[in-house]
This record gives sequence, C-alpha cells and structure tokens, in this order.
Amino acid sequence: MSKLVIVESPSKAKTIQKYLGPDYQVVASMGHVRDLPKARLCVDVKDNFRPKYTIIKGKEQLVKDLKAAAQKSDGVLLATDPDREGEAISWHLAYLLDLPEDALDRVTFNEITKTGVSEGMAHPRTIDMDLVNAQQARRILDRLVGYTLSPFLVKTIRKGLSAGRVQSVAVRMIVDREEEIRAFVPKEYWSIDAKLTAPPARVVFPAAFYGDESGEIEITNKEQADAILSEIQKEEFVVGPVKKGRRSRQPAPPFITSTLQQEASKRLGFQAYRTMRAAQELYEGVDVEGHGAVGLITYMRTDSLRVSEDALRDASEFIKGRWGEKYLPPKPRHYKSRAGAQDGHEAIRPSTISLTPEQVKGSLTPDQFKLYKLIWERFISSQMANCVLNTTQANIKAGRYIFKASGFNVNFEGFTALYEETKEDDEKAGRDLPPLEEGMKLRVRELLPNQHFTQPPPRYTEASLIKTLEENGIGRPSTYAATISTITMREYVTREGKAFKPTELGEVITKLMKEQFPKIVNVRFTAQVEDDLDAVQRGDEEWVDTLHTFYDDFDKTVQKAKKAMDGVKIHLKEDETDEICDKCGRPMVVKHGRFGKFIACSGYPECQNIKKIVKPTGAECPKCGGNIIERKSKKGRVFYGCDRYPECDFVSWDPPSKEKCPVCGKVLLQKKTKDKRLYCVTEGCTFQGKVPKE
Repeated sequence: MSKLVIVESPSKAKTIQKYLGPDYQVVASMGHVRDLPKARLCVDVKDNFRPKYTIIKGKEQLVKDLKAAAQKSDGVLLATDPDREGEAISWHLAYLLDLPEDALDRVTFNEITKTGVSEGMAHPRTIDMDLVNAQQARRILDRLVGYTLSPFLVKTIRKGLSAGRVQSVAVRMIVDREEEIRAFVPKEYWSIDAKLTAPPARVVFPAAFYGDESGEIEITNKEQADAILSEIQKEEFVVGPVKKGRRSRQPAPPFITSTLQQEASKRLGFQAYRTMRAAQELYEGVDVEGHGAVGLITYMRTDSLRVSEDALRDASEFIKGRWGEKYLPPKPRHYKSRAGAQDGHEAIRPSTISLTPEQVKGSLTPDQFKLYKLIWERFISSQMANCVLNTTQANIKAGRYIFKASGFNVNFEGFTALYEETKEDDEKAGRDLPPLEEGMKLRVRELLPNQHFTQPPPRYTEASLIKTLEENGIGRPSTYAATISTITMREYVTREGKAFKPTELGEVITKLMKEQFPKIVNVRFTAQVEDDLDAVQRGDEEWVDTLHTFYDDFDKTVQKAKKAMDGVKIHLKEDETDEICDKCGRPMVVKHGRFGKFIACSGYPECQNIKKIVKPTGAECPKCGGNIIERKSKKGRVFYGCDRYPECDFVSWDPPSKEKCPVCGKVLLQKKTKDKRLYCVTEGCTFQGKVPKE
C-alpha cells in the first residue's frame, strides 16, 4: 500500500509524483470540492453564520474516487496550496474523507522542487484552523454582501448586476478618478528651452529656463514668455557654477504578487489573470528538457519580500560566476516587507537559480517564458551591486536670468547589466552633458518658448489600479485578477487602450452605492475589514465575532435602503435606442437576458416585441450582396456573417476591411495577424496582399 497525497491540479500532481516515487500516489482534487451552492445564500445568519456547504456540482464522482483511494491507502496527506484557500480545500477534504482533526496530515510546499517537496514532507502538521476560519469569514462575508446587494441592484436598475466588497470599491476608485478628470480646470504655463553647444565640441545639449538670482520664476502667459525671450536673445550664455557628483541606484526588490502583476502589465502587456495563470503553471511544474517535470518558481501568491538564505547564496554564486565579484553588493540584500504583510511565503523567485531563461525557453509556452524571464532577471538583479552614475548639474547665465542643465553617465552598470524596472514616462533617463567649466561661453542654437497646460490625473491602468488597491489595503493581491475580470465583464468599466473608463452603468451604480451603502464603497472601511480578517488568520479574533461586527450594522443599512428605494427604477441612457417598435410605435430599449443583450419594446408586457441586436459593418456580402454584420458565438467569440442568414451562409472569423478587391471589386477580409493581410473570398478570385494606392 502507498500513501495518498492530494493536491489541486494534475500538473502539480505530476511534478510531485516524480519527486516522491512509487511509495506515494499523488492525485488532484481539481481545486475546491465543497463550497456554498450558487443558487441560495446558504448562510444561517441566526445561527452564528453557520455555512451550509455542499459538494460542488459535477464533482460527486471525483469525491467518490478520492474516498476510494483514501480507503485503499496507507494514510492521506493533504498538499494543497500554502495559503488561505489551500488550507480551506484541505479542511473540506479532511471532512469528506473523515480524517481525524488532530491528524498530522497537512503538508505545504513553497516550491515544487526536490528540496521543496522533501522539506514539506518532513514537516507534516495539523490543519491550521485560524487560516481556515479566515477563509470562511471572507467567503461568508462576500456571500452576504453579494447576495444582499445584487438583488437590490437588479430590482433598482436591471438584471445581471452584482456588487461585491472589493469590486465595488475598485469601481468607485475608477469613477472618482473620472470625476476628477471632468472637474479638472487646466492652468496655462510656459517654458523656455535652449539648445546649446560648448566649444570646441558640436554636441547639442538642452537647458531649461529656471528664473533669476532671486529664485524660480513661473511663466504664466505668452506675453511674459515673449518679454523674457526678447531680453535673453540679446545676452551671452555663460556657464555658471558646475556641480559634479555621484549617485547610486539600488535594484528593485524581488517580486511579490502585486508588483509582478504591475510589471507584467507595464512591460509585457499582460492582464492580471494572464500573469497569474502563467505563474501558476510555472509554480506547479513544467516538463523541462533534461530535467523532467519541475516547478520553476516559488509560490506566486505572497506579499512578503523574505528570501531564503540558500537562495541568496545561490544567487551570489551565480552572479560572481557570470559577471565577477565586483557585481556583488558588500553583503546579500534583505528587503523589508510592507507593514501588515503576511510572511508565510518567500518573495517570488526562481526555484533553481542555475536554470536560466535561455536554458528552459524551448520547454515553455511564450507566456511562460516571458514571465519566467521577468521573474528570474528581477530576482538575480535584486542581489546585484548598485548602479553608480556620474552626475553633472550646471547653472547657465543669460544676463540676469538662469537656465539649468543636468546630465549623467554610467560609472558602473551594476544590476542594470541585467535588468531595470519599467519607469513611467516622466522618470525615463536623460543624457550626458559635454564637459562644462565655469565661465565658458556657449553658442545658442535655438530658443524655444513652449505653451503648456497642466494635465488632469491619468485614468487608472491595470498596473496603477492594482498599486492603489494594495497601497490602500483593499482586497488581497491574489484576488485582484478576479476583481478586474468581474468589473470589466459586468461592463461597469471599459478599457480604452490600457486605461479603465467607467461606463454609465458603473457611474450610476457607484452613485447609488455612495448614497445607500456608503461604508461598502468606503476605502478606509473596506481596508479595516481586511485587517479584521488578517486578525482572524493570526488567531487574534474569532471569525464569528468579526462577521457580527460587520453584518449587524450592514443589515440595518440594507433595510433602510430598501425602504428608501422602494418602487424606484433607474433608467440608463445607454439602454435607449433610436429604434421604434414596428408593432406598437413605442421606443425600443436594450434589455439584458440570460444569453446577453437584446432589443425589446418599452411597452412590455403589453407589447412583447423583441429583436436581436445587430451591429452592421458597412460591408457588402461577397456571396449575395447583403449586409455583413457582427455576431457572437455561444462562447462570446466575435465573428461576421450575412444578415440574410439562413438564405445566405456566408460566415468569417476575419473582419471585413474598408478596401475593395482590385480584381473583382468585392469586399476584402483582413487577417487578424500583425501584417493585417487582406484577401478576397469571392468565388473564383484569389487576390491576396495590399491594395495599391492611386
């Protein structure tokens, strides 16, 4: 008989099986096996919030198989992920498999490597009920909020809406930022930029107007700029005091969950869910040529910057071997985690330092490789020496006015030989200055007055939203991907490029929540709830008491809101259409059903006329001359077809272009590739390529 080890995923099971060998049978639970059913609240508020868990629909056979395997085994070990959710999954499995509460049957792995698995198996423990209760409290709290507020929104606005403890605050932040942008009043200001050269060199360098000997001068209008410019043009530009120095730049710390999501968004263009999916795959294990199944990174849900001494030593040896000892700092770097960070796991780092991105590239998917390279380079660079810069700052006199010029060059590249953190546009590096000495006369190549206006705060991107949520203690980094996915899927916000913009629906819901449920969308209150849940995890608070503290006041607010909004129905402008019902003459409006949006008569239920929403493309069908319209498959994928279907069966995944075929004159389709190649699908025509311009 062998011991049974239960993990969440098949890929993780495969990797761990390799390290444990034939004395163990490693199987997967496929995530949670027991949860609160979706159809009902299933929380008995009157009985101290007792949850009514059931086996998740579709997993009944899996549970039977796990029970059968457990009965045949020589013992069961629960090896789910080392966090709240993982602990809860183990607790539910222990209940279903009838394992003793005091059994030492829980093992955790910070990394899925031979060392990591051996270390975890050597230290079995009992299930941590503080972790379980923290997860239960969060799950029940979110269920109470969601299942109470969502019906309220549906009744007050429309079907298909939901509210949540974290998602509602995230939407509020995006809405508040949009209101700031709308209320922003631009302020005019001017700059004067000089382009100068220093003899004998002909290198042009910039200098910016500063002010005079009394201090900085703010130029607020064109007349003031012209007056200063007129005076300056008569003067010689002479170098004043020159200050030279050195500046050290430290490397960024290794990744935690939130910073990984932010950097992957900025550098790779990954959305949070895409980052976490690839990270999960790298953690659970990948078949690497010459190594077999191996977990390439440590656990990816962490907010601790702690790194093991073994990993620090391995990193130092690698850096010394590749770049030399001068690229090492005086001693290994230890980074301080932010206040309140959970220290259960290390920072995100490569499990095996010697496995470079180039070595494993052929075994990884493109997403896995890009993310592994990012994690590997960030970690190695975090243990490298500082980058040292030679800096120069010069005051340049033009009569009574002063211009300033600054620059730098690299004295020692240090960690930048491998990696630099992505900077915002206003933080990007400048350039070096030519040799300047006090008293040197400069030649003016150009004087440019430039009008500017102060800019409103930028809309949130995924990276900046995650950063703000974390800084304010809203939710946990492991939940950000799901939160962002929910608020975009529900159409509370849309993406314009990388930025989030609230929809009318998002703004209406936020206004309603501010008026009726101010605490739910209050940043400080939501952060305090997170602190309370952390206190449960530490064992400092009882989870039932935490729920009572929240719910007793919340329930009163709900009852008050229901009375205030009784009979009120909020209508959105985005649901209005220009179409008139062809049966009764009333306006048609957008409705939301089980299978998406449709158009219905506003006179319902007297008039039950409904239509599909048709999105025209303006292109003619190459088969019959009808109109090509945009459609969606059952899985939500966009495709294009003829509006005369089923009489005409033309269909395409590729969109029609605005170009006409130079051979037959029919519409050209456009491939969804980088080159956006055009091609003709008209029968008998084989044209492909670019359309020649006249």
